[in-house]
Amino acid sequence: MKRRTALTAAAAALAAPALALGAAESAGAQTAFVRGADISSLPKSEAFGGTYMWSDGYREDAVWILQKSGVNWVRLKVWVNPADGYNNKARVVALAKRARAAGLNVLVDFHYSDTWADPGTQTKPAAWSGYSFAQLRTAVYNHTADVLSAMVAAGATPQMVQVGNELNGGMLWPDGRYDKLDQLAQLLISGANAVYATAPGAKVMLHLAEGGNNSLFRWFFDAMKSRGVPFDAIGASYYPYWHGSLSGLQSNLNDVASRYAKPVYVVETAYPFTSGDSDGFANIISASTPVSGYPASTTGQSNMLKAIANVVKAVPNGRGGGVFWWEATWTAVKGNGWDPTNPSSGNGWENQALFDYAWKVTPALKTLGTL
Repeated sequence: MKRRTALTAAAAALAAPALALGAAESAGAQTAFVRGADISSLPKSEAFGGTYMWSDGYREDAVWILQKSGVNWVRLKVWVNPADGYNNKARVVALAKRARAAGLNVLVDFHYSDTWADPGTQTKPAAWSGYSFAQLRTAVYNHTADVLSAMVAAGATPQMVQVGNELNGGMLWPDGRYDKLDQLAQLLISGANAVYATAPGAKVMLHLAEGGNNSLFRWFFDAMKSRGVPFDAIGASYYPYWHGSLSGLQSNLNDVASRYAKPVYVVETAYPFTSGDSDGFANIISASTPVSGYPASTTGQSNMLKAIANVVKAVPNGRGGGVFWWEATWTAVKGNGWDPTNPSSGNGWENQALFDYAWKVTPALKTLGTL
């Protein structure tokens, strides 16, 4: 997921210990269905003064608010050498340690870039810009192994690893672009091999945007399978205001789960709890009703999440793995904008977080935790 001129687009869960909650909220029983949240922006938010509260105003560490609400996985992106010093190896290891200490499983999302990687942008890290293709393959392996080794050493071994992010257009352009499938496959094999060698218990996920686009998914996964790319799970981004109908998502997930005999996850989704703005920087989604029947409200946010989860749960043969909410903690905090190269950039996503403009949980967090 990335700002496009605005912003573009397993292993069983570890049961968390029963803990007293800081408010009237109660956590649902942990199950194998992934109730996940991407919290990649959290450390920077905290560094710039972001706070997180229960609905009664009780303030607590956001990781523990998520855990006590029933979330059982977190997703953390990794950039290579980001300009702001966040979402790098050191930050990801530290946040993964916090998540594991709270009993949460971890999905690591490698972007193989210094900034956002998505269908429209897959820019090489600056340090890799002059590499030959052979050097790129080695760099993918070494970077993946380096980050995962640090996580393992810190006692924060991930349970699943994305090799690449929203790979519709490939990765590490131009060498691994969509029109160079042999080379793209070799890069993905390097990343997957590093996962299996460094964190042998972790599952490898390959991830595409446009969760309702079956022809895209068949094209990509047929191409990668025929070229020997190993993978254990399929991830889809599904933003309902961009990626088609819920029925289209259902058809695609059902098909690819059967076709490739792998579990499928909606690994990115979100929906607004309001159409209003909090930071003076235009929201990416500002319509009062982005999808018919689902207003931009706390009720609409919860209902859309339920509808998406129901699609995943309906995938046959138990292959519907779960749902991750994208950037659940990315509230409007000055200094924590979308552009790592620009400290004054704003956040166009704060109306889709799971914390409202008073820093309190939205009802959709409880919905997520009890799916």
